[in-house]
Amino acid sequence: METLLAGGALDTPAPQLVFDGGCPFCRHFALLSELRGGLPGLVIRDGRNDQALRRQLRQRGFDLSRGAVLLQGDHILHGAEAIQWLCARMRPSAPLLQLLGPLLAHPERARALYPLLLVARRIALAARGLPVDPDPEALRT
Repeated sequence: METLLAGGALDTPAPQLVFDGGCPFCRHFALLSELRGGLPGLVIRDGRNDQALRRQLRQRGFDLSRGAVLLQGDHILHGAEAIQWLCARMRPSAPLLQLLGPLLAHPERARALYPLLLVARRIALAARGLPVDPDPEALRT
């Protein structure tokens, strides 16, 4: 876990999930997590549409093109760790979350399965004509 960025849009006590809003799988998972995952106060942020947030995260080594980001308290989780954190705490009512939650709640399973989720994301983005990385080369520093 990494310490959160100080004094910016990331300073909030509620857990925040930053996801790629261009990916229909990511969007569906994020919305279900918020609405029916049983995580009170979870804030969902579309990182594809928030360039400043993406830049802050990238500067700290958390690239949205490599996975979702979870901001909790003074910690940042990325990729499989972010999804595992969410799934371990969810009390899902949605059928998809009832399947994915227990499957991804275990750290080893989350790490093993997360690359498959990234492949599905790549395919979904390609089908929509969107780049895997929402940041043009000029924004990478």
